[in-house]
Amino acid sequence: MNERPGESAETSCASAHGAHSHSHGHQHTHDGTCCGGHGHAKRPPGADILISARALAVTRSGRAILSGVDLDIAAGEIVTIIGPNGAGKTTLVRALLGLERLDEGEVQRRRGLTIGYVPQRFDIDRTLPMTVARFLALGEGARASRIGAVLEEVGASRVANQQLGELSGGELQRVLLARALLNDPDLLVLDEPVRGVDYVGEAELYTLIGRLRDARGLGVLLISHDLHIVMANSDRVICLNRHVCCSGVPETVAQHPEYVRLFGRDEARAFAVYQHRHDHRHDLAGEPAPVGTDDGKDSPSGGAA
Repeated sequence: MNERPGESAETSCASAHGAHSHSHGHQHTHDGTCCGGHGHAKRPPGADILISARALAVTRSGRAILSGVDLDIAAGEIVTIIGPNGAGKTTLVRALLGLERLDEGEVQRRRGLTIGYVPQRFDIDRTLPMTVARFLALGEGARASRIGAVLEEVGASRVANQQLGELSGGELQRVLLARALLNDPDLLVLDEPVRGVDYVGEAELYTLIGRLRDARGLGVLLISHDLHIVMANSDRVICLNRHVCCSGVPETVAQHPEYVRLFGRDEARAFAVYQHRHDHRHDLAGEPAPVGTDDGKDSPSGGAA
C-alpha cells in the first residue's frame, strides 16, 4: 500500500483554478493550524501522509460551502472535524473522497490508498429480509471467515445471523464499521459514527475506534457533534466553519478564541472535565478503570440505543 519514492500521488483538483488565497483575519499553515495560535499539533518528520488538501473551495448556487481549506491526515492519527451545523463538514469529507466537485484547490491521496467509509446516513428497509452476514457479503463477496473476523474485531459477532432491520442503533453502527474494515483500509472515514447511539454506546464506539487505530495503524478521520467525548479521543481537532477556524491538539483547540466564539465558554470549560480520559477510562458502571484493564471493554451490543 505504501507509496514508493518516485511514485506520484493520486490527485483530484478543480479543473480550471489555481491555488485559492483567502483572508479571514488570520493565516493558515498547510496542516490547517492557525498561525500565531498556541500549542499546535506537530507530526514527526517523515510522517506517512495519507491524504492532503490544499485551498479547497466549494460553491453551490453562489454560496460558499468551503473556502480555502487545507489539511493533512497521516497514518496512525485520529483527526476529528467539528463545527456548527452548515459548516461544510460533510461536504469536506465528500470532497476528500472525490465525491464532491471542487471549484478550487486539490486533493492528493497516497498512491494505492484504500479508504473505508461510513456515511452519515444509512437508511434501511426494516422489512427487507437480510441477515448481517449476507449484507456484509454484498458487493465485495467477502468470505464467511473474513466476515466473522471483522465482526469479532468490532464486538458484533453475536449479530451475524440477525436480520439487519432488527439491529439497535449501536449494533448497526458496528456492522457498518465492520463493512468499512473488510477491504483493510489505510484510512477510515466516519461521518457522525455515533448517530442513533446512546451515551454509553458513544464512549464505547470511540474507544473501539482508538483500538482499531492502534491495532491496524490506520489513519482515522471523524466528523462529530459530540464535542467532549470525541475531542478527548482525538489526536488532532479541526474546527471548521466553511474555513478552518483553528486546529491542533484538543486541549488547545478548546481554549482557542474561535472555538469559544462558535461553541461558547461553557463548552470550553466543560471540556476540561473530560481531559482525564487520557489518563483512565470508565467501566460500564461509570467507575474509573485504569488503561489496560478489561473492566471497561465494549459490550457486544455497542451500548445500543
